[in-house]
Amino acid sequence: MPRPSGKARAKIPRTVWALGLVSLFMDVSSEIIHALLPLFMTATLGLSVAMVGLVDGIAEATANIVKIFSGYVSDRIGRRKPLILFGYGLGALSKPFFPLASGAAFILGARFVDRVGKGLRGAPRDALVADVTPPAIRGRAFGLRQSLDTVGAFLGPLLAILLMVAFANNMRAVFWIAAIPAILAVLCVIYGVEDRADASTGASARAPIRIAELKRLDRRYWGVVAIGMLFTLARFSEAFLILKANAEGLPLALTPLVLVAMNLVYALGAYPAGALSDAWPARNLLLWGLGCLVVADVALAFAPGLPGTFAGIALWGGHMALTQGLMAKLVADHAPAELRGSAFGLFNLATGLALLFASVIAGLIWDHFGAQAAFIAGASFATAAFLAMLFRRARAPAS
Repeated sequence: MPRPSGKARAKIPRTVWALGLVSLFMDVSSEIIHALLPLFMTATLGLSVAMVGLVDGIAEATANIVKIFSGYVSDRIGRRKPLILFGYGLGALSKPFFPLASGAAFILGARFVDRVGKGLRGAPRDALVADVTPPAIRGRAFGLRQSLDTVGAFLGPLLAILLMVAFANNMRAVFWIAAIPAILAVLCVIYGVEDRADASTGASARAPIRIAELKRLDRRYWGVVAIGMLFTLARFSEAFLILKANAEGLPLALTPLVLVAMNLVYALGAYPAGALSDAWPARNLLLWGLGCLVVADVALAFAPGLPGTFAGIALWGGHMALTQGLMAKLVADHAPAELRGSAFGLFNLATGLALLFASVIAGLIWDHFGAQAAFIAGASFATAAFLAMLFRRARAPAS
């Protein structure tokens, strides 16, 4: 009988499973809040949609800027877990600030602390997944972690709906409950995550912002960064999906169903997409993902009523499943092992700035020209990214 291949024999390491559970619990906490936050800001606090986009864009950009430093530090010290723990700890500490918020500045402060925590943990966490996983199953490992993360992002909005019913639409009370799964996430890091087995590579790591180290990140890596920025420009904040569904008539207590629908598709697709990325050309999956995003934006712009809106939301989740774990795999594949944390940091810095730009522009377009115009702009960016990928495909062999 033929012997099983290396991919078939290799098992996903325990630490990857533990990191997936950590992500699950923290996403339950965060999504309970994020599923209601856009409407809390507009309906309860009286803020504009442009302000929602600005706060969300600044928060996400902050997370991605911090990732460059956390990735570098984790490379320098040769350890990932301390920064992962500190990052999840900050995320947990930020949760009580949301129910206390009285204006835009307070919300921005809470989101800032939360996203600094995300930035501190993100690059070291992704680098640790790559550190402990054999290259032959790296796509599966990233897909699994992303899938568990997205299960949390699916369960969080469901809990938000139940809590809104239990607390008679009192969003502040719901925000208080969100702190509980965040604490569980921190406990999972402490007791479940093991650090990289060999810390010896950390001593020779140098900051990638130095020219000498930038040269070690080759053209293939920078190509991945460019593609990631294009994708992010085409995909602004999910807060706009929530506002769109509410504008189409979805009641306040049921608005978390937007993230439930999106993340259900995302969770179901993330692991299969990760497994496919171990065998298929990456560019093919990226093109499929961009195609999903174009159709999603068109549906959100033109399809009538809540059925059309939820069709667009489901396609948005399909795009996320096809692209997010794959981009992490491509960064890991095209960066030197001793600079892997820094490479993830640089990648997230670039995509974070792109997200800030995309969310601010989408908010301004929404306020001045309406929701349809914002999604038409998104479709235009996604189409441009799709055509850029096709052009690159024609000029270079599939990677």
